[in-house]
Amino acid sequence: MAKEGAEKAEETEQMIEKEAGKEPAEGGGGGGGGGSHRLGDAQEMRAVLLAGFGGLSKLRVSRKAMPEPQDGELKIRVKACGLNFIDLMVRQGNIDNPPKTPLVPGFECSGIVEALGDSVKGYEIGDRVMAFVNYNAWAEVVCTPVEFVYKIPDDMSFSEAAAFPMNFVTAYMMLFEVANLREGMSVLVHSAGGGVGQAVAQLCSTIPNVTVFGTASTFKHEAIKDSMTHLFDRNADYVQEVKRISAEGVDIVLDCLCGDNTGKGLSLLKPLGTYILYGSSNMVTGETKSFFSFAKSWWQVEKVNPIKLYEENKVIAGFSLLNLLFKQGRAGLIRGVVDKLIGLYNQKKIKPVVDSLWALEEVKEAMQRIHDRGNIGKLILDVEKTPTPLMANDSTETSEAGEEEEDHEGDSENKERMPFIQ
Repeated sequence: MAKEGAEKAEETEQMIEKEAGKEPAEGGGGGGGGGSHRLGDAQEMRAVLLAGFGGLSKLRVSRKAMPEPQDGELKIRVKACGLNFIDLMVRQGNIDNPPKTPLVPGFECSGIVEALGDSVKGYEIGDRVMAFVNYNAWAEVVCTPVEFVYKIPDDMSFSEAAAFPMNFVTAYMMLFEVANLREGMSVLVHSAGGGVGQAVAQLCSTIPNVTVFGTASTFKHEAIKDSMTHLFDRNADYVQEVKRISAEGVDIVLDCLCGDNTGKGLSLLKPLGTYILYGSSNMVTGETKSFFSFAKSWWQVEKVNPIKLYEENKVIAGFSLLNLLFKQGRAGLIRGVVDKLIGLYNQKKIKPVVDSLWALEEVKEAMQRIHDRGNIGKLILDVEKTPTPLMANDSTETSEAGEEEEDHEGDSENKERMPFIQ
């Protein structure tokens, strides 16, 4: 199969270029900045390279050798990549056991199958797919094991497909596999305007009579108000606001912030309620890793007393999709979830919310937008997009963000909102 894939790779590349409105270049390499280049017998590709942990200056677009599929892998010509908050934390080195640099960031992408490794079944060259990748997603070509690859519906765009896996699988797993969401329950979700927050809201709408409480920056409220039952400012005393509406609290708390929000979340749980931690964005304040922010967030986390959980009939849990996939071998479980989610997409019950599209060369500006909590839905790196002249400046200036990244009235004017794609 690997031989077959190699023979058809040039044909597939020409098909991809045709879709993009380009004429195939001689020798099979793409023309301009969006295709592969041949150096002798070797082929190169564009990729976002993280040279070392730290600020935005550590990122650049570089050329590197194009990978070829190993046994059990697919080679994908990437069309779009998802940008997540975890990518920002990786850039800072703000994760447990960070990998060695230099590396190509990114954990999800969409594109066209270009070659098949030996023993791969169920896929053909030319298939439109989305995939999880254990790093290396932000490139023109990726190779990843077949168990992390999923075919996408005909009417799903590549940008939607790149916005789909991380957000919707995370939301589904927390709501239905961990917390057992059922009719009539209530959910509190932080960062309600983000990709996961919007996925949570849509999935909750598939169950009758679910009440969704959300927290988000004030400037996002108008855009997302219809997706939430009740919406609060992220800097407000949301505990009192929730209890004013529901004195007993909520059934499920989904927390991507950590810090003092852990104790607040536990205090809001009804008996038999579930608190799930799936991120720690409060540890990210400035452009680079901050020991003070880490220590403050750790210190503010309420120390959990198992006896108190027992007495109050409360459940506390954690969820990491990447660990579940790449360290704990649950790819089969995730495939079943993706199948269910695609079914909901085909029924028009869920749809990824894409905030904006960015060229690979604009990755610094895109990452700054996430850092500023300026996005509504998902930011996408569009591999074929031409950089906006003002955005392609490689000497991007960024200021240190303030404590807790608090948003104030009028901040939205400085965020240069990209068009919101419904």
